[in-house]
Amino acid sequence: MSLTHFDQKGDAHMVDVSDKAVTSRIATATGHVTMAQETFDLISDGRAKKGDVLGVARLAGIMGAKKTPDLIPLCHPLPVTKVAVELTLDPDLPGVQIEATVKTTGQTGVEMEALTAVSTAALTVYDMCKATDKEMEIGGIRVTLKDGGKSGRYEA
Repeated sequence: MSLTHFDQKGDAHMVDVSDKAVTSRIATATGHVTMAQETFDLISDGRAKKGDVLGVARLAGIMGAKKTPDLIPLCHPLPVTKVAVELTLDPDLPGVQIEATVKTTGQTGVEMEALTAVSTAALTVYDMCKATDKEMEIGGIRVTLKDGGKSGRYEA
């Protein structure tokens, strides 16, 4: 297997997608933030000092998806047609489960946009609650669905 982001000399480069077909593409990624029970209670009761943690994190995730090519050097700028970010309180962690779905019609996939959305949402949860809980942990970030394009469908 070879890595597509390196040329024959081993230098990093942006993959040429100009000969690829324009197709509908979708990707979903998930992750979570674990936290102390007290922090979980603050969020679920709406008592966090910085405000609506889940609402702000949802918007941050959407913004993160749209900014992916500004953050990841070799990502193509894509016409993102949909970004949905869901944050769900999970008492079993305790913490927040995050899922992001990104769609486009283009020549390359949106896995990086979905991963960036989840990462940005998770970092925002951390930022909004760090005064209360510096031991929060972000984890489990991965692609769970990718469809469209030559390589077809992947589902975790």
